[in-house]
Amino acid sequence: MENVLDSPYTDLERPPLSQAALNRALVRPGGLWSSLTVTERTGSTNADLAQLARDGAREGAVLIAELQLAGRGRLGRAWTAPPRAGLTFSMLLRPAVPPARQGWVTLLVALAAASAVRRLAGVEVRLKWPNDLLVGELKLAGVLAERAEGAVVVGMGLNVSVRAEELPVPTATSLVLSEAECADRDPLLRAVLREVESHYRDWVAADGDADACGLRSAYLGMSATVGRDVRVELPGERVLRGVATGVDAAGHLVVRTGDGEQTLSVGDVVHVRPA
Repeated sequence: MENVLDSPYTDLERPPLSQAALNRALVRPGGLWSSLTVTERTGSTNADLAQLARDGAREGAVLIAELQLAGRGRLGRAWTAPPRAGLTFSMLLRPAVPPARQGWVTLLVALAAASAVRRLAGVEVRLKWPNDLLVGELKLAGVLAERAEGAVVVGMGLNVSVRAEELPVPTATSLVLSEAECADRDPLLRAVLREVESHYRDWVAADGDADACGLRSAYLGMSATVGRDVRVELPGERVLRGVATGVDAAGHLVVRTGDGEQTLSVGDVVHVRPA
């Protein structure tokens, strides 16, 4: 396995993150973030944080990996990036909202990250339901939420300085390839976590009501899915074609077909693609 320190890029090109600096900037009394840990390498930040959740870790723990060796997205899909070329991290949340509304966690984190990247990097990021950040039709980042002992662990992989020859698939991109105004991981991570905290606080205060806190309207305003003809691949090689008309109060995608409207949860869907 490649060691982070053996990367062909220097610390000037791909500098390491400072755990001490991140904690000084983001951990404060009464704030959401309780601790930030930077590890040189791990298998999966989601798996590590899920174990900490089982051990009783506080809400707001964040684990960041400079290199993730067994990263994964939805349905076990692999997520890979060279050392220090992206932001790979997971957050431990314990949302005190009704279970039926907790499906919004994935969408909330995706929206927060897109808002932060738009503001700091000047890149027109859109949201593909349920968990991708897109630049045009190319994937910039993905979000994966998993339950663990009454908590929700939310992981994100965001391509920052990944070069074209380093992309895992031709349908991916990075901030550098998108000519971003900022490709410095430290301020990007701070901006994303601050945006997550802001949206999360409002959502929890509204008891998970995505309309009352403005979450649903903000999400729809950045959606690359709603309003488009879509081809939805379902388990068992079934396909649903129609128009994505919205996202309901539980965060489910609403698709209008010739037979009427159908509501799809994250677990119902293999892929959502433009028709």
